[in-house]
Amino acid sequence: MTKLTITQKTTAAAIALALGAALTVSSAPAIAAGEKMADQQKCFGVALKGKNDCKAGAGTTCAGTSKINDQSNAWKMVPAGTCEKTASTTSPTGYGQLSEFKEKKA
Repeated sequence: MTKLTITQKTTAAAIALALGAALTVSSAPAIAAGEKMADQQKCFGVALKGKNDCKAGAGTTCAGTSKINDQSNAWKMVPAGTCEKTASTTSPTGYGQLSEFKEKKA
């Protein structure tokens, strides 16, 4: 059995403490991002052309691909509780929706 000196024990403890601290600090932004996302919701029909966060219908890839302002199947993240109060020129209600909708005729 190998005996460690006080310096070796101190060094090992310092390394373990530093590693633990590093792991804690690196996970903090992920937790903050998760909390921030909890305060947000998807709102369909309120994104400007090319400014949607994701999903813009058939033939498009994802973020930034909406073809028109307020596209009914493109969404934008908005503060929770504000979607159905946000104006939309294509929505039958005149406001954003929590799910895709059929655009009203002009």
